[in-house]
Amino acid sequence: MRYQLELFFTALGFFTRLPVPAWVPWSPERLNHAARYFPLVGWIVGGIGAASYVAFAQILPPTLAVLLSMAVTIRATGAFHEDGWADACDGLGGGWDKLQVLMIMKDSRIGSYGTVGLTLMLLAKAAALVELAGGGHRAVAVALLVAHPLSRLASTSLIHTLEYVREDESAKAKPLARRLSVSELSIASGFGALPLVLLAPLEAVAALATAVAVTLWAARYFVRRLGGYTGDCLGAVQQATELAVYLGILAAWNFI
Repeated sequence: MRYQLELFFTALGFFTRLPVPAWVPWSPERLNHAARYFPLVGWIVGGIGAASYVAFAQILPPTLAVLLSMAVTIRATGAFHEDGWADACDGLGGGWDKLQVLMIMKDSRIGSYGTVGLTLMLLAKAAALVELAGGGHRAVAVALLVAHPLSRLASTSLIHTLEYVREDESAKAKPLARRLSVSELSIASGFGALPLVLLAPLEAVAALATAVAVTLWAARYFVRRLGGYTGDCLGAVQQATELAVYLGILAAWNFI
C-alpha cells in the first residue's frame, strides 16, 4: 500500500506543481510505473478547478469565475499540458518530416502555430465552460471533475498503445515510455472513467464518445506523422480531449 501511495505522489509531483511529502523517493523506474495514477492526478486538478470556480462564482460573474479557475488549474499544473499542446501545434504545423517535427517540438521557444493554437484552445475551453455555467455552478464543477481525469486517461492510453519516438534520454517523458500492464491500465481506466457517474446518462455517453473520437483521431495522426508519440503529444491529447468532454456535454444538452 505504501508503494502505491509513493507512486501516486510521484505522479502528482511530476504532472503538477503541488508539493509532495519529502519521504517520497524518486526514480525513473517509479515514474515509469506511476502512469497508472495519471487520471487520479486529474481528480486533484479537477477538484482544484471546481472548488476555485464555485468560490469565485459566489462574488464574481460566471465569465470571470471561469477565467480565474482556469488560471488556478494552470498554476497548479505549471501549464505542463498547455506547453505540450503549443509545442505539438508548432511541430506538427511547421514541420515537413518526422525529424523536423521533433526538432521544432524540442525548441523551447513558441512559434506562430503554437501561439495561435494555445490561444484558440484556451478561448475554446473558457467559452465552453461559460456556456456550461448557464446550467448552474454545479454543471461547471461536474464538467471539470469529469474532464480532467478522463482527458488524462486519454493520454495514458497513448502510452499503452503507441511507440515512443524520441531517442534522446533527456526527454521529459522518456521514463513514462513503457506500455502499461493489464492491471495498471485497469487502475488508470477506473480512475479516469469513474467520474462519468456524476453526469446524466446522455451527458456521460456524449462526453465519453467525443473523448474517444478525439483520442483515436490523434493516435492515427501521430502514427502517420511520427510513427508514435512524444511527451508533447500526450499534453496535446490531454488538452484536446478535455475540450472534447465540455463540448460533448454541451451537445448532449440539445437532446435533454
